[in-house]
Amino acid sequence: MPEKKKPHTVHKNIERRMTKPQASKTAKATEPVRTPAPRGAGASVDDGLKQLGNFEAAIKLFHVRRLKEARDLFQLAAVGPERDVANRARVHIAMCDRRLQQTILNLRSAEDYYNYGIALINSRNVTEARTHLEKALEIAPASDHIHYALALAQALGGDFAQAHDNLKRAIELEPRNRLLARQDADFAPLAHQPPLDALIYPEKKGW
Repeated sequence: MPEKKKPHTVHKNIERRMTKPQASKTAKATEPVRTPAPRGAGASVDDGLKQLGNFEAAIKLFHVRRLKEARDLFQLAAVGPERDVANRARVHIAMCDRRLQQTILNLRSAEDYYNYGIALINSRNVTEARTHLEKALEIAPASDHIHYALALAQALGGDFAQAHDNLKRAIELEPRNRLLARQDADFAPLAHQPPLDALIYPEKKGW
């Protein structure tokens, strides 16, 4: 019986020696593999934030009917890395196109162009406002209220010389436009700019 124990002990020692290296190999295999961060990841995040910023700015312009400016920003947002934002931007581009087409088709009379010009002034899109009010004036050149509105758009845009000429014509056609300019909240910050000051307040000869 004692002679049979020796080979059994040797067998256990062999098993222990064989299992140790295997455990070591398993430990190495379970180590996490570290992969380098993809190049340009920071730039992609920045592009996404810029894309979202363009989209949000475009939405604000869209809601105040500054459709052409909104469309330009939507186009920028449509080419960014964020697919959801890009898809929404493309939808809004189509909406801008439809509304711009409808606006052009519906503007026929001088009053149509005038009313749309006033809406653009209220949203402070003075460049587009001037374009539509000039068109209104071509159709109805003797309309004092169109001259007045165009003068306001020009003054808000910093073109005081042209604003003076149109406001002067508006006053010639309807003298009450001088008093209206004095009381107009939009004209108030501009009333003291030459040459508008002498036209709106002719009694103040010291200016």
